[in-house]
Amino acid sequence: MTLEELMKDKELGARIGQMMQERARKEQAVKVRNFKVLNAHAKKGQILFTGSSLMEQFSVAEIAASAGVNKIIYNRGIGGTTTDDFLREIDTVLLDLAPAKVFLNIGTNDMTDRIYGEKWMEHLMANYEKILKTAKERIPEAELYCMAYYPTNHHVIDDPFAKAMLKERTKENIARCNAGVKALAEKYGYRYIDCNKGLTDETGEQRIEFAIDGVHMYADAYEIVFDNLKQYL
Repeated sequence: MTLEELMKDKELGARIGQMMQERARKEQAVKVRNFKVLNAHAKKGQILFTGSSLMEQFSVAEIAASAGVNKIIYNRGIGGTTTDDFLREIDTVLLDLAPAKVFLNIGTNDMTDRIYGEKWMEHLMANYEKILKTAKERIPEAELYCMAYYPTNHHVIDDPFAKAMLKERTKENIARCNAGVKALAEKYGYRYIDCNKGLTDETGEQRIEFAIDGVHMYADAYEIVFDNLKQYL
């Protein structure tokens, strides 16, 4: 049976999806445990980058140091994290560090009808608001920057499973989600920032030379992201 045929078998696809989620949860639990240890020794009132794999893979501290930025920067991104996961571990990935500045990129893993059905965007926005509300209540002095979701590329791979994962992450849906995040940021007195300048091609997709799998990006793309956001550091 080919991978494409497997994708058409809904029952089998559901089992595969469940196995992948269980594996991801185990990996996330290890990272959360490690972060709890690191948080106990971390310096409060610094800069925090947090979110899912798109943040985890952002080597922001190293890029900042290479650019001559002499600031303490922590990264608490965890691959595979949904907004549900983030809320469950919000103390570890956000609050315990009592940061002065927070750069947040969370929610791309919610952009799927496999888990949340047709109301995936409503779920994403409701949870995103819970995150901002919690931050406003628990770390009221922190400056929080809601980062725009990065562009995707739907032509970089032929893998039908990967394409299925990208199904909802279209330019149109990402634009809708970014509009929602911007509105929420304004509602809670935070700042929405779009660091995507230089990441897209003439069609508005993620530039092919930056694309790993249609979602994740190589380090040179993150250097551009850093250049776009360093003014806020």
